[in-house]
Amino acid sequence: MTHIETRVEATGKDEPDYAGRKFGAGAVARQSHRRFVGGHWERIGRLQRDFLVQQGLEPGQRFLDVGCGSLRAGRHLVEHLEPGNYHGIDVNADLVAAGYDHELTDEQRERLPVANLRSTDRFDADFGVEFDMAIAQSVFTHISLNHVRLCLARVAQVMRSGGRFFITFNEQPEDFPVDGIPERGHYTERNVFWYYREDIRWAASFSPWSFRYLGDWGHPRDQRMIELTRT
Repeated sequence: MTHIETRVEATGKDEPDYAGRKFGAGAVARQSHRRFVGGHWERIGRLQRDFLVQQGLEPGQRFLDVGCGSLRAGRHLVEHLEPGNYHGIDVNADLVAAGYDHELTDEQRERLPVANLRSTDRFDADFGVEFDMAIAQSVFTHISLNHVRLCLARVAQVMRSGGRFFITFNEQPEDFPVDGIPERGHYTERNVFWYYREDIRWAASFSPWSFRYLGDWGHPRDQRMIELTRT
């Protein structure tokens, strides 16, 4: 299995332990690496590619995939971008390696140096380049609000001025009770998380982002989209 660089800054474990899950040959044969990232493998991979291209992602731009997982979107974006322009981070190194080894063709691996991929427990996205565009698809659905704030701060450090970061989240309206549990089984205090729109705006306010709500973008689980622009 390909070795993926791993950077660990914090000790202890969160629940669930996304970082500790292993994806050996048996798990890959059962396509566990696809189900682990939420299923809808073909649909959501293409959805992200199509959305980002519609938003103006050009082959010559540098792109960051936050929570790249087993490259559900990455395999499509590697084809769209010029060689070396796709970068991805995820908490689980085994998951990324499974995607790199089993979901990419030889030609795609030539376009994506393994050094452009990293496992990180605190959103360390410093690859020594500035990014033009980034996405965190179904990441904020599984992390706390303080982790959201940390992610936005870390990504802001590596985005060029004017660069755009697209994020998805499970939204509830302002009049939904804080202690409410929606039909989908989301929670305000634990995974799977839901948020108010203003929660994300608050988290973004600690870093140099301008905030724009985009809303529905065709996600099969009705996750909503926000655009942040690096000021």
